[in-house]
Amino acid sequence: MTANNMSRPVLVFDSGIGGLTVLREARVLMPERGFIYVADDAGFPYGGWEEQALTSRILSLFEKLLSDYRPEICIIACNTAFTLAGAALREKFPEMTFVGTVPAIKPAAERTRSGLVSVLATPGTVKRAYTRDLIQSFATQCHVRLVGSENLARMAEAYIRGESLSDDDIRSEIAPCFVEMDGKKTDIVVLACTHYPFMANLFRRLAPWPVDWLDPAEAIARQARRKVPLVDGVDHPEDFDFAVFTSGNPDFATRRLMQGFGLSTN
Repeated sequence: MTANNMSRPVLVFDSGIGGLTVLREARVLMPERGFIYVADDAGFPYGGWEEQALTSRILSLFEKLLSDYRPEICIIACNTAFTLAGAALREKFPEMTFVGTVPAIKPAAERTRSGLVSVLATPGTVKRAYTRDLIQSFATQCHVRLVGSENLARMAEAYIRGESLSDDDIRSEIAPCFVEMDGKKTDIVVLACTHYPFMANLFRRLAPWPVDWLDPAEAIARQARRKVPLVDGVDHPEDFDFAVFTSGNPDFATRRLMQGFGLSTN
């Protein structure tokens, strides 16, 4: 590993602040690396975007991000963005390594005992052919229910910032995940949006019965670690560890949240 590689950051990208769940795990596994967190808050939420327009936006953003920051690796900490634009990103920027986030359907299918699995996602991720291909490839022996929540990503952003939420509102969003069939019950819910793990404790409290809430953040971080070999005896770089917001104007609560994650805001 050269000094030049060590001077290049790890870029973590999300539509909002949900990707902090992935950043948190990545920093534990990659302590010698500097990070730049990019939130496309000007485009948030991604779930309702038309596919071609969103793909064009993401490609345009990355053209500028790669030029401005020259990252060593990019983690796309957003299911909606990667299932839609991951292939296009790799095609347009073949010199860059992209680690993506996809619904954890394969590990869910391997772990379930009842055979009833739900995928809690945004509407964009639910309708994506990529998601259905994962089911066809890895979970044909399971009954998989896709639940596309229109509201949970926004609710999670509010919750992360310290706002209070109604139990009834949360319960209504997660209720479709719980299926009873032939004397069996859903036993795994895949959290297929990086915002959702921040609310996992609320989900557990409000669920009609206990399930395994599957958070892919650690697996994503492990994959990134494999792509960027560990270098011992290197001090953590001081030039990075900041957050970039495409709106250019994150509010006070968001700035405080970034500070809590060890990130400055430009």
